[in-house]
Amino acid sequence: MHPAKSVIFFTTASGAGYGLLALLIAATIGGLFPADFWLAFAGYALSYVLITAGLLSSTFHLGHPERAWRALTQWRSSWLSREGVMAIFTFLPTGLYGLHHLFFPDLLPGVMALVGGVGIFACIVTVYCTAMIYASLKPVHAWSNGYVPMGYLLLALMTGSVLLNSLLVAFGYAATLVILLAVAALVAALIWKVAYWRFLDSTKSISTPESATGLGEFGSVKLFEAPHTEANYLMKEMGFQIARKHAAALRKIALGAGFILPVILILVGLYLGGIGLIAASLLAVIVMAIGIVTERWLFFAEARHTVGLYYGASHA
Repeated sequence: MHPAKSVIFFTTASGAGYGLLALLIAATIGGLFPADFWLAFAGYALSYVLITAGLLSSTFHLGHPERAWRALTQWRSSWLSREGVMAIFTFLPTGLYGLHHLFFPDLLPGVMALVGGVGIFACIVTVYCTAMIYASLKPVHAWSNGYVPMGYLLLALMTGSVLLNSLLVAFGYAATLVILLAVAALVAALIWKVAYWRFLDSTKSISTPESATGLGEFGSVKLFEAPHTEANYLMKEMGFQIARKHAAALRKIALGAGFILPVILILVGLYLGGIGLIAASLLAVIVMAIGIVTERWLFFAEARHTVGLYYGASHA
């Protein structure tokens, strides 16, 4: 599949934003977040900037972005529509809780904790809906499996916890629990990513040229002549292919920068303390961003659509 830059930015930025926002609210409800106005303000501002920028960038991939609002009416059957509805709804409980946290922390604490809980749940559901946009596409074997929803949720938790840790450290509130959460999320996401790639390399779609054409009873089916003299829309968007050697190199970059190096940097920073801890935590965020963008690019580039079978592909 063609890796559109806008969709890659959308899935990485909004996932990190929702992860950070959910963890920020959870830490506040649990009494684990420091009573620092500017720290809280920076946390909410960063999460909403990431979420909003990601959501807006997703419309750039549409042929007519001005019609994006129409997708919201199809929530009964479309995961894209459900994601849009949930994204808009999530602003309400999380926004109310954020205002409560920043300006009215002593007002109705029990009720606002419930509102915050709804906001956390809404963040999780929104990320899940985003994942299901892809997991529901049965013609794409690389997406239509249980690894995809799990991965989206894990990546949101991972990126959100690393961001939260860097914020706390930058403001002088290093928290062992958050550091352990970030390391655990990075390790869990690393295990998931390796398992997903093994699944991708060891399995293929049940669709074949024989089943796609319905000519399997006559023997193997091979392309005799290309249906077009030049690339068309289907081949540009759904027939994108990446060389195996390039995919292998990019996988190493994704694993190293996205998962392994951030763990090392966080642990080294914990050992160094002081300025070293701040520098290592911020560097972990930068390195992780490079790795996750690479991982998301591969998520699209390595996916094969069944339509490729009509253009000479041996499998989907």
